Amino acid sequence: MDPAEPTSASGVVASPAQAGAATTVPSRLGYFRWAICGLLLLGTTKNYMDRNVLGVLRVTLQHDLGWNEIDYGNLVVVFQAAYAVGMLVMGRLVDRLGTRVGYALAMVFWSLASMGTAFCSSLASFAVSRCALGFGEAAVFPASIKAVAEWFPKKERALATGIFNAGTNVGAMLAPVVVAWISLRWGWRGAFIGIGAIGFVWLVFWLMFYHKPEEQRRLSKAELDYIKSDPQETVQVIKWASLVPLRQTWAFGVGKFLIDPVWWFYLFWMPGFFQTKHGLSLTRIGPPLIAIYVIADIGSVVGGWISSFLIRSGRTINAARKIAMLICAIGVTPVVYAYRVESTWSAVLLIGLAAACHQGFSANLYTVTSDMFPAEAVGSVTGIGGMAGAIGGLLIASVVGHVLQWTGSYMIPFGIAGSAYLVALAMIQVLSPRLEPAKIN
Repeated sequence: MDPAEPTSASGVVASPAQAGAATTVPSRLGYFRWAICGLLLLGTTKNYMDRNVLGVLRVTLQHDLGWNEIDYGNLVVVFQAAYAVGMLVMGRLVDRLGTRVGYALAMVFWSLASMGTAFCSSLASFAVSRCALGFGEAAVFPASIKAVAEWFPKKERALATGIFNAGTNVGAMLAPVVVAWISLRWGWRGAFIGIGAIGFVWLVFWLMFYHKPEEQRRLSKAELDYIKSDPQETVQVIKWASLVPLRQTWAFGVGKFLIDPVWWFYLFWMPGFFQTKHGLSLTRIGPPLIAIYVIADIGSVVGGWISSFLIRSGRTINAARKIAMLICAIGVTPVVYAYRVESTWSAVLLIGLAAACHQGFSANLYTVTSDMFPAEAVGSVTGIGGMAGAIGGLLIASVVGHVLQWTGSYMIPFGIAGSAYLVALAMIQVLSPRLEPAKIN
């Protein structure tokens, strides 16, 4: 970020009082930026509905197609591998094409891939479909984080990120209900087609409303000035290779590598966990999963709000982000006991608390990319970190699949889930102790 002092329109260095006045929220500012955040929320919701269909139908497909736990784990590995490659490619593509076009193309691609799963009948064909889905879905976070960097000043970015990131929970929450309803009427193939087709409805609204702030005619001048109230960065072409050696890039990447696998574990194995360990049928897993993701939604927004509140209270960005992440990392730890409790709803509360803390931690981790990098690099850095997270998810998928096949116990996966965040925060602190802006050559 440009460390220069704020200047007035005439180019004269502004006094502290003037600088403070420039960032004060006008009484009649406008809220169009939050409508954009709503679009991002809906896009993330659709993304997670698509990827969660397989997890909801896991037991059904294992029964109908004769898969075992390792077969299912291998499908998750294929998705994760494609997601890892896609993160790298899609992050760069979004930076090249821009948020509007890049996100739109990705939505079309992964929606078609989701619908195409309905025509699969073998493990190999499912693997091809999941590969295409993972590659396309990888665009959602690079595009969304870049959109937040374009549409929000720094003091609101963590909250905006927390809100759109809540779509991961909304999508995972809606999937069991909608998938069960569709599959009972039109079979599991109908579920893939129905969920995938929703993307084309979202696409209409995206193309209608999303432009850069300075190109959006519905935006008031006061709101545009507020969005642009941070010291402006010099626009530059940033090479991908120049980002890889930076400690800031590694701080984000290592954090994603350690925490993302935990979320993949919840996403792909919790429906089966409640079916096999707590005896719930496909039609009865909805309420526990909904409860988990409602709690997680609260955590996503609250986690983002905490750091935004701390910044408004005078804390530095570095302190605000890391205090919020520390609170979340500590809150995750009780989940190590989730595999031992007999009560379904006790397990729901433990996993829900952990999922909420994951989302709060994740909202702040995503936001540090726009704290440390200029907008032109945010998509690429998010893609690099997302690739690291997907590689971690690939590894955890293999571990969980084999552990469950060999032992039938969830002890090791939940043990990893309870400890990963404290390790991640420690590594972030080592690699970027002050979250200082990256010096890009």
